[in-house]
Amino acid sequence: MVRKFFGTDGIRGTVGVAPITPDFMLRLGHAVGRVLRHTDTHPMVLIGKDTRISGYTLESALESGLNSAGADVMLLGPIPTPAVAYLTRAQRAALGVVISASHNPYPDNGIKFFSAQGAKLPDEWELEVESMLAEPPQWVDSATLGRARRLEDAAGRYIEFCKSTFVNHLSLRGMKIVVDAANGAAYQIAPNVFHELGADVIAVGCSPDGLNINDGVGATHPAALVRAVREHGADYGIALDGDADRLQMVDGQGRLYNGDELLYALANYRLERDAKLHGTEQRNPALGGVVGTLMTNLAVENALRARGFDFVRAKVGDRYVLEELIRRGWILGGEGSGHLLVLDKQPTGDGIVSALQVLEACVTSGRTLPELMAGVTLFPQELINVRLQPGTDWRGNPALAAETRAVEAELGDTGRVLIRPSGTEPLVRVMVEARDPAQARGCAERLADTLRV
Repeated sequence: MVRKFFGTDGIRGTVGVAPITPDFMLRLGHAVGRVLRHTDTHPMVLIGKDTRISGYTLESALESGLNSAGADVMLLGPIPTPAVAYLTRAQRAALGVVISASHNPYPDNGIKFFSAQGAKLPDEWELEVESMLAEPPQWVDSATLGRARRLEDAAGRYIEFCKSTFVNHLSLRGMKIVVDAANGAAYQIAPNVFHELGADVIAVGCSPDGLNINDGVGATHPAALVRAVREHGADYGIALDGDADRLQMVDGQGRLYNGDELLYALANYRLERDAKLHGTEQRNPALGGVVGTLMTNLAVENALRARGFDFVRAKVGDRYVLEELIRRGWILGGEGSGHLLVLDKQPTGDGIVSALQVLEACVTSGRTLPELMAGVTLFPQELINVRLQPGTDWRGNPALAAETRAVEAELGDTGRVLIRPSGTEPLVRVMVEARDPAQARGCAERLADTLRV
């Protein structure tokens, strides 16, 4: 069965356009409540949201739908996506719901779900919800209706959790850190976490008005962070996206580090730390490998393999990275976009926790981020999006197949080709990676040209 509403990361779209409408959210909440009641007669559901103005309307509709099916609701207010994952576990809830479109601009919004363990739910659960959406509603009687209440100090509880993931005997005293929360869900939380650990914090993108989320700030617009780090002479800069599950970092020179590079820095530090603690003969099996995605830079893969790690590529999307990590019993994975997974700290991507892990590596090792990344230079990647007519059989294009073989032969082991469809638009994404940026660009254009005919 093909999913109709759920994409790679929940349900997302433009507010006021189906399915991101109050009437659909009412139906969705009801369907989710009915699915939960298959295994729990009176389930508790947590709802958090980011700072988009549309969050109020969608929250009310979801709350009503869940209550109508006999599920209780606990409202968390504006709070990061990973905070909902944590609080769902801590409150022993049946489900966590996030109202957010992550890094998208404010006219968009979406819904994500977390299991009772704080992990993203499998495709099978989403299919069950879609199947329930197709059925007529079955309202429970008045005595069985769910109730709604607000969790007091949800933000404070999550702040304490984040701090607990940083080694107890260390602090960030003496560090000046710029924190950019993208005018999103972490606008109150992120600056406080780093301040309470001792850092001198300069807040950027921490003044949401309902309309300015991800607007020229945050992980998807890191130029603002680079400027602020240079202007204030900061040691580091931390940029989150609208729901705070993504991370980009900047060093004191204004050099930006993406998720691929931060993943390598974490893996390298963990390897060295465990070797000091346990010796090389007792290497932690969970550090046996690292999971990236089809888009992970080849230079990072090569560097990880040179350090003795196995490396596996999952499909694009942090949920697929997580599935691969769980299957293999590993703890480190991520995407270049900044979704990083450190499973011995948090079972989902968490921008604040990931930033703390990188800073812990710097403080403990006495090395800067550039020093942790020594010897790793990313290969240039050229990405071209080619718009096609819906239904076009691009996989059966003989010209593309022939050109792909030619490009792969030309690159050999110094580059690679990735051609994949967009999950949301009639686009094919053509990516070529090579040591020489001109070669990457030229090869990508040749491949794209075969699709433009």
